[in-house]
Order: sequence, then structure tokens, then C-alpha cells
Amino acid sequence: MKRLLLPFLVYTAHRKLIARLTRREIAQTYRGSLLGLAWALLNPLIMLGVFTFIFSVVFQARWGTEIEGHGEFALVLFCGLIVFRFFAEVMGRAPNLMLENTSYIKKVVFPLEAMPWVAAGGALFNLAASLLMLVLGFVILNGVPPWTLVLVPVVLAPYVLLILGLTWFLSAIGVFLRDLHQVVGVLVTVTMFLCPIFYPIEAVPETFRIFIYMNPLTFIIEQLRDVALFGHLPDFGLLAGYLAAAWGIALAGLWWFSRTRKGFADVV
Repeated sequence: MKRLLLPFLVYTAHRKLIARLTRREIAQTYRGSLLGLAWALLNPLIMLGVFTFIFSVVFQARWGTEIEGHGEFALVLFCGLIVFRFFAEVMGRAPNLMLENTSYIKKVVFPLEAMPWVAAGGALFNLAASLLMLVLGFVILNGVPPWTLVLVPVVLAPYVLLILGLTWFLSAIGVFLRDLHQVVGVLVTVTMFLCPIFYPIEAVPETFRIFIYMNPLTFIIEQLRDVALFGHLPDFGLLAGYLAAAWGIALAGLWWFSRTRKGFADVV
């Protein structure tokens, strides 16, 4: 039973260190900028404005009967961007995560396995800021949000666990394979267009929909829209299956990280 809880035991065992390093990373990200932490809200809003204009005004994209007008289209688009931005932030750092902290590798007692939690923590701060803007946008356009909004953490928790597992994998491999950062950068960009951020799944020809559903971001994006915008309950059955798969990947990623970390000091 203890082995099954290892991803969470890493956090509980080092939660004070993780919290301190996460706060330091967030502070360093916005240190010296005129607007400071306000950029956590401005960055996604600028992206949202650009994409909304391009897809709903220039390309005249439409979502369907539940969504009408550019404002509502922006909310649907924003849900997809929130999920993708978290993925892009953490995955973009993952291959070089250990290389960014080589001083810690030399310290035998430092818990390197906690660093993916730190990377995820900084991205979660930005995700929370984006969710706040999503709720404010919904209130301005539609009034009181649906009560299912409280289920957003239930939808996102398995997704965060999946990203942690991938981060343990990639951060370990990236120490030995320096080209991995370039490969992951390309895959992140491809992933953005292979999930329903800018278009509904129904717009994809049936022959190719299987590839969209294979994207691990697709299910979370759809579920987030359901609970945050449409007032629908999540599919708890599929969510449980997603959680089981994410848990397995997290355990495998942590196992791989633990097996390979002994060789980190030899190559950095």
C-alpha cells in the first residue's frame, strides 16, 4: 500500500521544502517586472484575446448551439488554454529540470525527486490565476457560474498526477539525452493542435477523431468545460479510469527517476 502512495509521500515528506522552493520560483519569475504578479493574469488574457480574434473573427469558427457570440467562444477557448498552458509550462521545463539544478545533484541528501513537485507548483499558481479569470469572465458574461464549478479540482487532480509522472520520466532522461528538450518542444506544439482547444471534436472527421481522443489533454479539456461552463457533472467512470492510468504513470515515472538518479552526478 505504501508503494502505491509514493508520489504523494514524496510531497508529504518534503512539503515545507517544496513550498519554499515553489514560492522562490514564483517570486523569481516576476521579480523586477513593473507589474509583478499581475503578469500571471495578463499573459493568459493576451493569449486568449489573440486566439479569440483569429479563430472566431478571422476564421469565423463556431462551437455549436450551447455557445454563441465571441464572448462565450472566448470562455470555451480559455478552458482549453488553461489545461494546455499547464502542460506546456511543466513539460517545457521537464527535460532540463535537473540540469537547471545541478548544485542540488551534488548534495547526496537533497531530495531530487521533489523537484517535479516544485515545477508543477509554479505552474499550478498560474493555472489558479487563469481559473480566477475564467470565473470572472463567466460572471461578466452570464452571471452566476454553475454549482458544478466546485468540481474543477476533482477534474484537474488526475491530470496533475499524470503531468508529475511524465516530469519524473523526462527530467531523468534529459540528464543523459540533452536533445530531449528540443524533441519535447516540438511535441508540445503538436499537442496544442491535436486537442480540442480551438475547435469542437465534432468538427474533426470521424476517421481522425481517434487521434484526438488519444491525446491525454482532450478528456480533461472536455470535462473542465462541462463543469466550469455548462453545468454538467463530469463522467466519473472515465475520470476514475484516467486517475488509475495517471497513477500508474506517476508510479512508473518515480520508479524510473529513482533508478537513474545515481548516475546524474556522473554526467552533469
